Amino acid sequence: MSQQILQVDQAMLETTLDRMVRKSVEETLNAMLDAEADEITGAARYERSGERKAYRAGHYERDLTVKAGKMSLKVPKLKGAVFESAVIERYRRREESVEEALIDMYLAGVSTRQVDDVSQLLWGDRMPSQTLSDKLKKVYADIDEWRGRPLEQDYPYLIEFPRTPWRPDKRCWGGSVENVSILVAVGVGMDGRREVLSVAEGMKEDSESWREFIKGMLARGLKGVRLVTGDRCAGLVAAVNELLPGARYQRCMVHFERNILAKVNPKNRDWAADALKAIFSMESRDKALEKAESVAKDMEARKLREAAKCLREGIGETTTYLLDDYPREHRRRIRTNNMIERLNREIRRRTRVVGSFPDGRSALMLICARVRYVTSSEWSTRRYLDMSRLGENVQSAN
Repeated sequence: MSQQILQVDQAMLETTLDRMVRKSVEETLNAMLDAEADEITGAARYERSGERKAYRAGHYERDLTVKAGKMSLKVPKLKGAVFESAVIERYRRREESVEEALIDMYLAGVSTRQVDDVSQLLWGDRMPSQTLSDKLKKVYADIDEWRGRPLEQDYPYLIEFPRTPWRPDKRCWGGSVENVSILVAVGVGMDGRREVLSVAEGMKEDSESWREFIKGMLARGLKGVRLVTGDRCAGLVAAVNELLPGARYQRCMVHFERNILAKVNPKNRDWAADALKAIFSMESRDKALEKAESVAKDMEARKLREAAKCLREGIGETTTYLLDDYPREHRRRIRTNNMIERLNREIRRRTRVVGSFPDGRSALMLICARVRYVTSSEWSTRRYLDMSRLGENVQSAN
């Protein structure tokens, strides 16, 4: 019977290895700093040389946080010359990869307080919220450039939605905390891939907010829009009709069904859900409208007058996708704005950690950063639709 002869304390081994790695890195960096000092002075330490340009005047200790942990560096001080190191930047207290890791943690959904706690736990060095905010300015500059980038290709399908209108983000406005909405637009280009075209703040979901939102995209080169899918916002419909005359409006089918079912009592809800599915399973718009009228009459017979009224008022703009102008292969994906629900969930999950924002820019920058973080994956790199099926019979775009 075999017996375990050697026992290894895994925690002690890892601690010892970490200490050895940190000490080795610290010694290497200090040696590199000494070598740089020798090069600047033109002579080694204690060397008598007629070519000496400066003299050593001791050193000062400086902490630096790297992947291996927190270490103490001995930075040389010189007389007759300024010591400028290529090893570490002046005033830098953390290795760039460490700062990038902390920033990625924040953008991934970790609060500033938790980032500080993790930094203290892993490297023994704090990252206060103000310091993190200062580091994020460089990221925000990149986000501003991304938000203002030119839109070069045609985007036949444009999906727009206000970020969680039932749970808006809160921000300080004129000394008080008020609700705001974040307007997001995703386009499907001629390459068949999805792309976040614009993210902007809108105090209200009115026509003026949507008009400015669409104007901003038009100024950057938005063209070729043939269908706009979104929720039932009067401001959005008016802005689309005014600024995108070559595009049609498609009301989100899923949200339309939810609006109707909200007016149906529990006893008839299953029947109503099946009836609505039958409407949107029709292959042509005329048959869908005919079926919708039949369902509305049945609803009235069951004393569901409000549901019947809602169905009759919205069925026209909810069946735009069934027009012959749009390929059958595209209809299932252009009839709703559910394809960006993932973005909505990610934004909601990230902003819930913050609660309220000090100003609109901080809220907008965080949401933009989160959107870019999510869409940089397979979400936006794989082909979403086969745009070769979009024939020449579609009405000419704006």
